[in-house]
Amino acid sequence: AQKTEDWLLGQRKAFEYFGGVTQVIVPDNPRSLVANPDRYEPQVGRSYAEFAAHYGCAVIPARPRKPQDKSKVEVGVQVVERWILARLRHQQFFSLADLNIAIAHLLEELNTRPFKKLPGNRRSAFEAIDKPALKSLPATIFESCSWKKAKVGIDYHVELEHHYYSVPYQYARKAVELRVTPTVVEILCEGKRIAAHVRVMRTGYSHGLSSQTTVPEHMPKAHEAHLEWSSERLLNWGQGIGAFTQSLVSHLLHQKAYPELAYRACLGLLNLSKSYGKERLEAACAIAVANNAMTQKSVRNILATKLDLAKAGKVTANKKSSQQIPLHENVRGPKYYH
Repeated sequence: AQKTEDWLLGQRKAFEYFGGVTQVIVPDNPRSLVANPDRYEPQVGRSYAEFAAHYGCAVIPARPRKPQDKSKVEVGVQVVERWILARLRHQQFFSLADLNIAIAHLLEELNTRPFKKLPGNRRSAFEAIDKPALKSLPATIFESCSWKKAKVGIDYHVELEHHYYSVPYQYARKAVELRVTPTVVEILCEGKRIAAHVRVMRTGYSHGLSSQTTVPEHMPKAHEAHLEWSSERLLNWGQGIGAFTQSLVSHLLHQKAYPELAYRACLGLLNLSKSYGKERLEAACAIAVANNAMTQKSVRNILATKLDLAKAGKVTANKKSSQQIPLHENVRGPKYYH
């Protein structure tokens, strides 16, 4: 893989293998690392800049279309292909760990292989020339991160991978940035960090389901209505559509620990009246209540499949004679199987 986190993980492990940090990194120009591969003023990506700042080194990308800038690297790749990968080409491995063990063994053999025209080997040359010039590794390990733009909902939560994270309610409807690492989600507004959460890695995600992480300090005091929305306003809007719609809104509000957390789902439900009309929304809510499928997603599916119209007898089968199976001697009827 060649995502940003893959490149940064590889370089981090290289520093750990060296036992120190180089003063300068000269990478190629993959788009996941270098945002603007300009010959004179290259710009590295945001995550790569954070990586360089963490390790205290500079990043100077090779010039585009100038292979002589990385000739040593190309030769090094060629050596590894010949002395490591080629020797493993006929072997079969059943796990990545086993393959890595075999590679590490051959790598050590390669590094201690004597030079043909120079004294020593790669390991001794590294110990004598490169290692003394390395800076110490930082005390903490760099965690690769990615950035995502988002907008805070009226329930002062932002969504990431079907999970909702809270921010202080004063930032509702504000544009924010998410800094996502494998373990932490940081939320920034205008460059200032306003919230941080342990990242929830969801496995086996079910369609239509979501979960939330809410910090009590982010809630409005005494759970008062914030901005222009309130539970009463949502209930009144539902009542204006019909009794079943109001009942469903009330159910959504009461199934959460705090009513504010259900505002987003209630708005999604009530806004369906703009696309389908109040009459159809009320009929769909009646079906959802009768079948104990009291979610916004269920109502949306009922409307999309026109189940509410079928229940009301407004959808009739209008099949053309050409679509019907013709009756002839080759068609077996139900009596054939008796």
